[in-house]
Amino acid sequence: MASGKNWDKISRFNHWIIALGMIVMLAFGLYLEEFVPRGPEKGFLIGKHKALGVMILLFGVWRVGYRLVRGFLEDAAPMPKWQSITAKLVHWVLLISVIAMPMSGILGSYFGGRDVDVFGLFTTASAGEPVKTTSEMFMGMHGVFAKLTLVSLVLHILGALKHHVVDKDSTLKRMLGRA
Repeated sequence: MASGKNWDKISRFNHWIIALGMIVMLAFGLYLEEFVPRGPEKGFLIGKHKALGVMILLFGVWRVGYRLVRGFLEDAAPMPKWQSITAKLVHWVLLISVIAMPMSGILGSYFGGRDVDVFGLFTTASAGEPVKTTSEMFMGMHGVFAKLTLVSLVLHILGALKHHVVDKDSTLKRMLGRA
């Protein structure tokens, strides 16, 4: 179980690396979806998005496993029950998203009959012949998880800032190792 005032160094490293990775991937995915026209360049960039997604999944499994084994710190300061419940819910959604976002994208590619080349290090196999309905289902889930992750991320950041600026408690400082 987590103990002490601060998150340990490994927890802080895991948090910030995954936070950076997820934010970059959300922005990259939005860019691909909204601004890159269909064509060879888009295909190339989608390949990079998928490769990064596999890497985030691998690190994410470590991050989530470490968090589950180490546990969670108690709230930094007393707060209304609804805030505590909301914070825990947002944290769980973000932890689940770390696995569900890349996994749904990988499965969408798998059932879409597309291999994923992970920067030349290794390649994830495809199902062979595309299974269109299953691929579309996973890609739909990927889009839903992206929106859910984005909303949860905004709530998480706003909550941390509220604790730091309004409540003036040590919630944010703990993740910086300064509580």
